[in-house]
Amino acid sequence: MAGVNKVILIGNLGKDPEITNIGNDVKKAAFSLATSESYKNKDGNKVEQTEWHNIVVWRGLADVAERFLHKGSKIYLEGKLKYRTYDDKEGNKRYITEIVGDTFTMLDGRTTEGNGNNPPPPPVDLPSGPDDDLPF
Repeated sequence: MAGVNKVILIGNLGKDPEITNIGNDVKKAAFSLATSESYKNKDGNKVEQTEWHNIVVWRGLADVAERFLHKGSKIYLEGKLKYRTYDDKEGNKRYITEIVGDTFTMLDGRTTEGNGNNPPPPPVDLPSGPDDDLPF
């Protein structure tokens, strides 16, 4: 059985996407996405915790990100977790964790998928597991 590498986030862009043209009409958009959750601590005080995620999208999806996403935009994003390393100018090994986006939905009403064409419907939660009533 193959493994699963799936990330789903809803959050706000921390900055406008940084666009890089790799060549041969290949475009990359990179941006940070903030997700927040709140809870009450042991003293009953509300605490908000924000996590920052490094996001990368490619090709047609990068075109859409360049045109429509801006600092503060709220999106629903699906992708996969990637780890990579590189050596900096001083020869030190650096580690990067990022999410490579496969699809995102702009929560202002626009939806796009990997190639930036033919928007799919918004994601739908379906029942799963042994207790579901699906006939297949």
